[in-house]
Formats: sequence, C-alpha cells, structure tokens
Amino acid sequence: MNINNRWFQLVASLIAMIMIANLQYAWTLFVNPLQAGTGWKLSDIQVAFTLFILCQTWVQPLDGWLIDRLGPRGFITAAGVLCGLGWAGMGYATSLPMLYVLYCLAGTGAAFVYSGSIGSALKWFKEKRGLASGIMAAGFGGGTALFIPVIQSMLRDSGYQQTFLVTGIFQGVVIAIVAQFLRHPAAEAPAAGQASSKATAPVKKQYTTMEVLRTPQFYVMYIAFILMATGGLLVTANAGPMAKTWGFASVLTLAATLSPLANGAARVFWGWASDRLGRENTMVFTFVMQALCLVSVATLGQLSGAWFAATLVAVYFTWGQIYSLFPSMSGDYFGTAHATSNYAVLYTAKGVASIIGGWVGALLFEQSGSWAMGFYGSAVMALIAAVLAYGLRASQATAKAKASKIPVPA
Repeated sequence: MNINNRWFQLVASLIAMIMIANLQYAWTLFVNPLQAGTGWKLSDIQVAFTLFILCQTWVQPLDGWLIDRLGPRGFITAAGVLCGLGWAGMGYATSLPMLYVLYCLAGTGAAFVYSGSIGSALKWFKEKRGLASGIMAAGFGGGTALFIPVIQSMLRDSGYQQTFLVTGIFQGVVIAIVAQFLRHPAAEAPAAGQASSKATAPVKKQYTTMEVLRTPQFYVMYIAFILMATGGLLVTANAGPMAKTWGFASVLTLAATLSPLANGAARVFWGWASDRLGRENTMVFTFVMQALCLVSVATLGQLSGAWFAATLVAVYFTWGQIYSLFPSMSGDYFGTAHATSNYAVLYTAKGVASIIGGWVGALLFEQSGSWAMGFYGSAVMALIAAVLAYGLRASQATAKAKASKIPVPA
C-alpha cells in the first residue's frame, strides 16, 4: 500500500467527506422530531442549521491557510473529535443555545475535513481539477444516502437522542482513523497524463489569498456562489418540514435517499463535463436549469408525493455541481499552490447563503404559510448567477483575444 499514491489519497479523503455528509444533509430528518420533543419553533431550530453552515464555511479561510502549510493530518484528526462530540451531544441539548454551540462544534470539524479534502484533490490532480474536486465534493453531497434508511429506522425505533449519539460517535471515530493516512503531494508532483480539457488554461502565476482578494473575478465568483447556493440550502434545511406541510411525510425517506445521490452525481458529472466544456459554459447551462427546477418544486412538487420526490431530485442534480465547479474555477484562475486557502475564502459564500436558504426560508414560511416565495426568489437568484457566469466567460474570451494580438519578439 503506497499512501503517497494520489488515488489512495483521494479515496482516503473521500471517506472523511462521506463521514461529515450527515451533519448537513441528514439534518432535515431530525428537525420534526426535535420540534416535537422540545416544543421549539421551526425558525429557532433552523438557526442551528445556519450557524452550522457559517462555522463550516467561515472557519475555512483560517484552517485552509494553515493546512496549506502544515498538512491535513492534525486538523482532520481534530475534526473527528469535534464532529463526534458535537453531533452526538445535540440530542441531549436542553436549550437552544446549547443546541447551537454543539452544532457549531460539529460545523468547525466539518470545516477542517472539507477544506483539507478539497484542497488535497486540487493539489494531487492538477490536470483533472473538475473530476477530482467533483468526486471529493460528491462524498459530502451524496454520502448521506448510505445512512438515510438507517437513520430513519433509528429515529423511529430509538428516538432522536440515541440516533444523534450513535451516528456521532461512529462518524467521529472513522474521521480520526482516516486522518492518519492523509498527506499533501511533494512540491511540483508530476501529473499523470496530459490535460485535454477545454477548461480555462492553468495560470502561470500562483496567487496568494491576499492577491486573490484584489481581483474582480473573485467577487463575481463570490456573488454567483451565494446566489446559486441559496436554493439548494433552502431544500436541504427544510425538506422535512415541507413534506409535512404538503402531506408527503410517507415519501420523505425516498426523497431524502435519492436527493443525495443526485447531489453527488451532479458534482462528479458536471465536474467532469466542465473539464471538457469549460467551467463558465457549464455554469451558465446548469444555473438556468436550477432556476427551472426550483420553480417546479413550488408548482409540480405540491401535486403528489411522486412529484415532490422527483422535483427535489432535479433540484439537487442541478445544484450540487457548484461544489465542483467553483473550486475548479478557483484553481484555474488563481493556481493550486494556495488552493486550500483560496477556495476556503470563496467557500464562505455558502455561509451567507445558509442565512437566506435555512433561516429566512423557514421564517418566510411561518409568516406566509407558503414555501412558494422562497422557491421563486431562489430561482431568480439562480438566473442572476447564470448572467454573472456568462460575464466571466465573456471576460475570459476578451482577455484571450487581446493576448493573441501581442506581437512575439523575433
């Protein structure tokens, strides 16, 4: 066994990512049991989800900078402890502040795993960034599908407290074990094979994070990330309450199992496609499709349980790709030497989106009695993100045209 083999490293990091998937994507299964067991308001409970995402994203700029320099092993070992304690303890929270603190601990651990794993994929697979980051992100987006039936069964038979405890301990232990095998590649590790993609050509300059923050492209990406992340997070946080509102609780397990599979497939498929079609082209197409799918949930999704499950799956298949396209684009534009910290800063956009999709979405429902406003608003945001991606595509074409006119010295 060669732990310095890049495919070994990819699989090891993938296992860690699968172990943090439940922290975000199984949350919706716990919301109704938590509300029934505590009497807390839906919007108050969903503040915990927003805080989790904020910790999972806003901690990453610091830990990403450190992981680039110190390696992932120590940080992901610590992540096992934080994820295990935080998630396991949430079932025994006796107050909302206690729930918030425990979910924030789990979110901090998830931040270590996510930034370390995505950064590792970008470093080990410099010529196949879209595919590698897609596989890695798929572990987070689709991994929970492995556990949904088990979690639903445990919630029914043992209650939410025991379910939090058992899954938390298991996930934490596995993360800590996997961490012992993780490494960064040696400097300038040779790439296996030649790049054959139509994605943006690798940059010669390796941007530091401070240099990235001085580029206009970063802010266009950041705004587009916020706009596109909102709709999927609205569904992720509130699928359980939506199913209860529309009378489709019986199909929630099916929807909650198929949706992560679509989410994970989107990250791999669209990441692979972007290596050939170009990041910006892939973004424009999938962002428009996301808008249409969000509208379909608010219209067709209320008609029957089958339509509810189908439209949720469609949303995830046109949403999950942002977690492979944006890290790949970051590597394309800014280089891979500081890939972990550079993408970590960009990824904080998801934290901003969680406030809109998680908490504001639940609040709008409580005030209006309808989920439609949240879905239509998210659809408009996805269309704006498509326009921004098209703008990046146009700016790249202009830059290439200017470069081609520069005379070559004799």
